[in-house]
Amino acid sequence: MEGKKKFITAEELKKHNKPGDLWISIQGKVYNVSDWAKEHPGGEIPLLNLAGQDVTDAFIAYHPGTAWKYLDKLFTGYYLQDFQVSDVSKDYRRLVTEFSKMGMFETKGHVTFCSLASVAVMFAIVLYGILRCDSVWAHLGAAMVLGMLWIQSTYVGHDSGHYQVMSSRGYNRLAQIITGNCLTGISIAWWKWTHNAHHIACNSLDYDPDLQHIPFFAVSSRFFNSLTSCFYGRKLNFDPLARFLISYQHLTFYPVMCVARVNLYLQTLLLLFSNRKVPDRAFNIMGILVFWTWFPLLLSYLPNWPERFMFVLTSFAVTSIQHIQFCLNHFSANVYVGPPNGNDWFEKQTSGTLDIACSSWMDWFFGGLQFQLEHHLFPRLPRCQLRKVSPVVKDLCKKHNLPYRSLSFWDANVSTIKTLRTAAMQARDVSNTAPKNLLWEAVNTHG
Repeated sequence: MEGKKKFITAEELKKHNKPGDLWISIQGKVYNVSDWAKEHPGGEIPLLNLAGQDVTDAFIAYHPGTAWKYLDKLFTGYYLQDFQVSDVSKDYRRLVTEFSKMGMFETKGHVTFCSLASVAVMFAIVLYGILRCDSVWAHLGAAMVLGMLWIQSTYVGHDSGHYQVMSSRGYNRLAQIITGNCLTGISIAWWKWTHNAHHIACNSLDYDPDLQHIPFFAVSSRFFNSLTSCFYGRKLNFDPLARFLISYQHLTFYPVMCVARVNLYLQTLLLLFSNRKVPDRAFNIMGILVFWTWFPLLLSYLPNWPERFMFVLTSFAVTSIQHIQFCLNHFSANVYVGPPNGNDWFEKQTSGTLDIACSSWMDWFFGGLQFQLEHHLFPRLPRCQLRKVSPVVKDLCKKHNLPYRSLSFWDANVSTIKTLRTAAMQARDVSNTAPKNLLWEAVNTHG
């Protein structure tokens, strides 16, 4: 039977990496996912990014055991010639199997129930503070509570996007719409679109949308060459405005984070009302309408515009803690240019992520995502399991001489600001031939 198998080389497989012609290899068997890409629950982007490669580790990371049965109808009849598995991948797959046998992917604890209960309580406190209290301090406190509500609601939306937190897929989708669209005003469809691409191409400057913040931020001087975003399909121009803003990004980082939600609202609207195919577009738009009904209505009960401005800015500032945390996990880690490689899944995740060390009682505050490496390696693993697997991941990194970076919240901030400052100083360098504007010249004139 072995002699009857049909084989193709890795070079031949690489040729099938364009829309309409997408082939992948999983455990040495070659599959044609060209038509399936349009139906893929994770969207088309992950398949486009990994097409023409062996993607076994990425497939294992993102799919439960029940997904294997759907591969047969996509099988091309070809096998990958000289198919090999690295020692790192062998250990990684062994861990996934062990965690699965232990039931860790199914044991979710009471995290979702407690989180939703806390969100409900916080929402009641916000309503009471606005509707029943006249004190400006009560209104300020309500704004802070609303910021915390958005943080916790986002964590539930994030979890439900990676694995089923409710009893059925229908309820899971409902939880996504409520916690994402209705409560935070950020579309779960937009989040899935960008987040899946981020996981697959972790810290690729031209493939990971979570690093593409031109003109405000650039974590690497490679952005100064005006890279083309393969995610957005446009050029990330390092123009005079970008040079000026990036030159001071280490000083503007925290102020910008305080209003970062405005960009998320804008990105949500741009996607939902674009020509792009959006899963459950109608439900997503309905959820957004719910948010833009209750939130302005709530603000209208405040006595004057200064208090309304204070309320919005305060709630945004509290939520900025979460935005900052997400940046800490990746901004100061290693970056690269080019598409992700399906054969070094473990290595790329360890290279592009950074954990935040904290006590176990703070897990609720960080939503489990302080274990960013563990989450990237095992995205289907419920957050209550991440602390348990952390020592195992650390040992595996040590065994294969791979980085395992875990910093305190303070040190992670310091590391991130250093990264931003380094790029800022490089942007100011007059020897860099990138364009400058008059404002940049005036501020940076010496002598």
